[in-house]
Amino acid sequence: MQQPPGFISNNSQLVCKLNKAIYGLKQAPRSWYTKLSITLQSLGFNSTTSDPSLFVRFTHSSSLFVLIYVDDIIITRSVPTDIISLISTLSSVFALKDLGPLHHFLGIDVSTLQDGSLHLSQRHYVQSLLQRTQMLESHPQPTPMITNLKLPQNVSATFFDPSLFRSTVGALQYVLITRPELTFSVNKVSQFMHSPQEHHWKAVKRILRYLNGTLDHGLLIKHNTNNTIQGFCDSDWASDIDDKKSTTGYCVYFGSNLVSWSSHKQRAVSRSSTEAEYRGIAAVLADIIWIQSLLTELHISCTMPKIYFDNLGAVLLSANPVMHSRSKHFEIDIHFVRDHVQRKHVSLIHPPARFQLADVFTKPISGPSFTSVRPKLMVLEKPIISLRGDVKQIT
Repeated sequence: MQQPPGFISNNSQLVCKLNKAIYGLKQAPRSWYTKLSITLQSLGFNSTTSDPSLFVRFTHSSSLFVLIYVDDIIITRSVPTDIISLISTLSSVFALKDLGPLHHFLGIDVSTLQDGSLHLSQRHYVQSLLQRTQMLESHPQPTPMITNLKLPQNVSATFFDPSLFRSTVGALQYVLITRPELTFSVNKVSQFMHSPQEHHWKAVKRILRYLNGTLDHGLLIKHNTNNTIQGFCDSDWASDIDDKKSTTGYCVYFGSNLVSWSSHKQRAVSRSSTEAEYRGIAAVLADIIWIQSLLTELHISCTMPKIYFDNLGAVLLSANPVMHSRSKHFEIDIHFVRDHVQRKHVSLIHPPARFQLADVFTKPISGPSFTSVRPKLMVLEKPIISLRGDVKQIT
């Protein structure tokens, strides 16, 4: 009788020690990261606390940054020769391939402009998604969702292919990396992945039609010296037609660049619009604190952050130390926000409604309003490019 290949033992106390990362094993990414991080630390790099995949090295004359995603690595620096030296050193330990200036990373097309700005788009990724869903020849739409559209449950037949719905919405969630204006629309359709219906699929097809007409759009990251952090926050009170929960949306700018955005349905029902807004403030403040922590580790100083939201009651509540009866049921968020306001870690500002950029993250807005907000979110068409070698990619 022929014995099966491999090592066979009846001793249940034995374990296998992984000496080399092998693709397909669950331990492989951890083993690879451990080996790479130890090597980088021996070269003077330190992993940032805010993002363990980001390694930095600072000296009196230069700074070097290494961003890791499994076996894809992005390197940028202040002194050009540092990248060449680091790649040469890592090549003696690992089998590396220098892909040159950064142009494609994890499905994201990176274009370097003449002024040093970066344009991030996912044209090829979106095209493959449209082809897979047979929407490549569809008629483009000016907005990703119809104005004032409500998506209740149990008003139409069950969608015939739930797996297609889930895979399409999952792919759309990845598109949000470079298309923040889609955040609310994708978040809304994501709430029905457990039991999609026909009218939910129509909403997804509307998003795909919008993408088909804006394939060349992407996120623009400009070079600037403005180190201010500004957050725009808004909440649509009791907007969900089924459970009356509110929708919170916010975006955070570092200088003129949009660096963080979110749209999500609140977990608890808010009893007033002030409560809904306050929960949104707490969410964007937590995100700003994380951004500040990361900037501190990168040796970048910034001014006191500002948060703009259009609910005057929430502004007054953050400054008034008296606990009103109407606010006692969301006391934790009140203390969290008020503590940072009193310590002057953040400034809360009530702007005119027309300057509130976060509306697009909480509700579907009209075509003209959507078109005017989109460039303010730094979502622009891909301009004429001129490649530079400031950022390198290896794998």
